[in-house]
Amino acid sequence: MILWIAGFLLFPGFNPPMSPSMPAEQVAAFYRDPAHVPQIRYSMIVFNWFGVCLVPILALIVLQIRRMAHRTPIFSYAMMGCVAGGPTLFLVANVCWLLAAFRPERSPELTQLLNDFGWMTFTILVPFLIGQRVILAAAIYFDDQPRPVFPRWVAHFNLLVAAALVPAAFVGVSLTGPLAWDGFLSFWVKNIAIAVWIVVMGVALGQAIYRERAENRGRPDELVDA
Repeated sequence: MILWIAGFLLFPGFNPPMSPSMPAEQVAAFYRDPAHVPQIRYSMIVFNWFGVCLVPILALIVLQIRRMAHRTPIFSYAMMGCVAGGPTLFLVANVCWLLAAFRPERSPELTQLLNDFGWMTFTILVPFLIGQRVILAAAIYFDDQPRPVFPRWVAHFNLLVAAALVPAAFVGVSLTGPLAWDGFLSFWVKNIAIAVWIVVMGVALGQAIYRERAENRGRPDELVDA
């Protein structure tokens, strides 16, 4: 979470978010600005480490799904597929922004292409994020153990976050307005929802792991209610 906030604040393209209607010359000028070049480069490095740090957290969620009472492993397999897609596309977006700032003397049209590619990839990856949350919610609903791995409110919360991410999936249909990549729905709602999800699921995951360890030690008195 600290890496996400640090990268978000350090990248000048997020403060405020760049408009998709910016002409190529203006985009090139942004990446050629001597004050922006080091900020962009370092923020992309921070974002890459953030993406790496997400992988073990998502892997732990997959392991918790495998603990649930299901007759099929489809939920854990589907979750693994979505887990692989999100961080990979996030890395691609970071590389595009980094390349745009790595050689800012490129032609404005090529710099604009890299910028467009980065923003589109950064936003259009939300179907993988939606899939993660819907799959996790479904797995929780089908977990009929007397003491489920996650409480039901975690499923409700994940569906709410998934709904908040849906508008960002349509980022490619508009250059302006709430669906554009700098719009209220595609940028602010999406990124705030992701940040809240990381915090809430970090707590819920920690509680689930603590309960699992207590159960493995055979000391039910240490179980913590969610």
